[in-house]
Amino acid sequence: MSKYYYDLHLHSCLSPCADDDMTPNSIAGMGVLAGLSIMALTDHNTSGNCPAFFEACRRYGIIPVAGMELTTAEDIHLVCLFERLDDAMRFDRHVAGHILPVDNNPGIFGRQLLMDSEDKVLGQRERLLISATDIGIEAAPALVRDFGGVCYPAHVDRISNGIVSVLGDFPDYLGFSVCEFHDSENYEEYAARYPAIAQCMTVCSSDAHRLADIRDAVAYFDLDDDPYSSALVRKNLFRKLLFQ
Repeated sequence: MSKYYYDLHLHSCLSPCADDDMTPNSIAGMGVLAGLSIMALTDHNTSGNCPAFFEACRRYGIIPVAGMELTTAEDIHLVCLFERLDDAMRFDRHVAGHILPVDNNPGIFGRQLLMDSEDKVLGQRERLLISATDIGIEAAPALVRDFGGVCYPAHVDRISNGIVSVLGDFPDYLGFSVCEFHDSENYEEYAARYPAIAQCMTVCSSDAHRLADIRDAVAYFDLDDDPYSSALVRKNLFRKLLFQ
């Protein structure tokens, strides 16, 4: 077993609310400076920059995870993670057909930049990616599993788009076994108020939209990595998230 410091909630410049300098290459480079081992790219309702992120992470020695921050029909944010990049890209294409039909206005919301791994702009997404989808909170977990992934509520301790703030509860019937905190110091308060949270494995990630918001290495998983390969570490990460 080895300690793998992680950040499983990061936004690139494809998210309109993220800085343009949050390129896949810059995120991976900042991860090295922060002492991270595993990083997941989770743009709003898209995995479009994950291929470039995987290439950049390989150069820097970071273990990449392909993901997405899905906005449900209830306006709740879910972190969706995929062991295989191909599965994430299949999910990306599926979600693209379920986003509200509203075009982005870059002057208001910010640009949505598709990048390569060396900071070259390849294009922009036209559909506004921070819109809600028509995928409901009850349907999302099974849908993500169908695409080979795992999902869990994002930043449950925040007012904006957190499951507790939207629903007023953390319902156990939804079956989530993992939840994310933005600030781990809030765990005891939320676990005492919402019993289902106390039954979950918790992760703590930055939700960084700026390079300066990528946190130094603190949160970690103990993962089996013998014989070492990034694929084995990623596989064992998903085993932990799926089966605890």
